[in-house]
Amino acid sequence: MSYLVVVAHPDDEALGVGGIIKKLTSKGNEVNVCILSGDVTVRNFRPSDSELNSDLEKALKILGVNKLYKGEFPNIEFNNVSHLKLVQFIESVIEETRAKTVFTHHPSDLNNDHLHTSLACQAAIRLFQRKSEVPAIEALYYMEVNSSTDWSLNTSINPFKPNTFFEIEEDGLKSKLDALSSYRGVMRSYPHPRSEEAIRGLAAFRGSQSGLNYAEALECAFRRTVL
Repeated sequence: MSYLVVVAHPDDEALGVGGIIKKLTSKGNEVNVCILSGDVTVRNFRPSDSELNSDLEKALKILGVNKLYKGEFPNIEFNNVSHLKLVQFIESVIEETRAKTVFTHHPSDLNNDHLHTSLACQAAIRLFQRKSEVPAIEALYYMEVNSSTDWSLNTSINPFKPNTFFEIEEDGLKSKLDALSSYRGVMRSYPHPRSEEAIRGLAAFRGSQSGLNYAEALECAFRRTVL
């Protein structure tokens, strides 16, 4: 099975579904990652280009990611980018990876780039309706990203409402934390949402909601089942 994670920035993939990625790849599934703003030029505490690329490579290797697709869209300026260009970039990755399940940001995220990534992804998954040779997408899931999804202040948009829980267990949580720790300047001290304590606590909370051990929560936006 081919899975695709579409995110705005390096580290979003680990924050949102790092444990899920590790569990999927450890079972022999192929997971590819598409990062639309690979350079994150305005990130606070951003390391040098070579350090950032090294950190990203190390994080994805820990999670067992098959291939990285990195865009060059401007950081925190996706609202100034052609929606069509974002969609077409994601479509090209879907076509190449032949992904059947896609994970992306929730549209209520406070971060501007997360919002536009989600909107573009929603449009891109329809590609199979226009190209018969592209496998149909079976599911689209929204993920939660610490320090972004939890800041859904716009009450006119439905907030993240998890309805799918994926058990990642201690091994998946450890890999998630190891991947995040590979990024210089990303992790913070508690009580910041991107602290080890907060990430571990959220995984425990999502697990307790669903009768699991440690878990990552998703909101299923689309699911296509053929019986």
